[in-house]
Amino acid sequence: MSKIAIAPSILSADFCNLERDLKAIANADLVHVDVMDHHFVPNLTLGEPIVGRICQVTDLPVDVHLMIEDPDRWAPEYAKLGAASVSFHMGATHAPVRLARQLRDMGCKACFAVRPAEPVEPIFDILDEFDMILVMTVEPGFGGQKFLDNQMAKVRRLRDEITRRGLKTRIQVDGGVSPKTAHIVAEAGADVLVAGSAVYGAENPAQAIDDIRAKAEAAYQD
Repeated sequence: MSKIAIAPSILSADFCNLERDLKAIANADLVHVDVMDHHFVPNLTLGEPIVGRICQVTDLPVDVHLMIEDPDRWAPEYAKLGAASVSFHMGATHAPVRLARQLRDMGCKACFAVRPAEPVEPIFDILDEFDMILVMTVEPGFGGQKFLDNQMAKVRRLRDEITRRGLKTRIQVDGGVSPKTAHIVAEAGADVLVAGSAVYGAENPAQAIDDIRAKAEAAYQD
């Protein structure tokens, strides 16, 4: 993965033309797939059969974000389908370290997701168990929400801790990322940017990806 990775979210794609919309983001680094169960969050999206097909038809690594109950049971199933990385939430898992190690043993990157009202400090002691931390900059469950810039202090604290310990853990930001906000999240220390509406709502999704990447790379400091 490049220094700044862009992960378009298919939550904003046309679900009747998913293969077409996956081809439209061929210049991205990842494809971000939100799995919601109508319980952990109020929305319902898609599940294993569609994620499995996405893994088969795209050349991009598939980054699955589980907004579901009981990820301890279900996350490994998405790894089996071919997901390159799986994110699960702090409030949903019973054994985060065990699950992270299980995913890694399966060749899948383990990622921990933090909602806006949750602090990151409680996971500092287990940071080395994860390949990426997902900081939500909107409330999980729906696309198109306004970017919460008050989460950038959280991203900075996380980046400082990762740097202090010499870890390679990446920081993903999801929610309201666009060419107008990309420099804000990158300057704070995020290096994996999820963008949904800003990509699929653009006249040219590929150009939108390039624009977001350029703005983020200009602001990011190693």
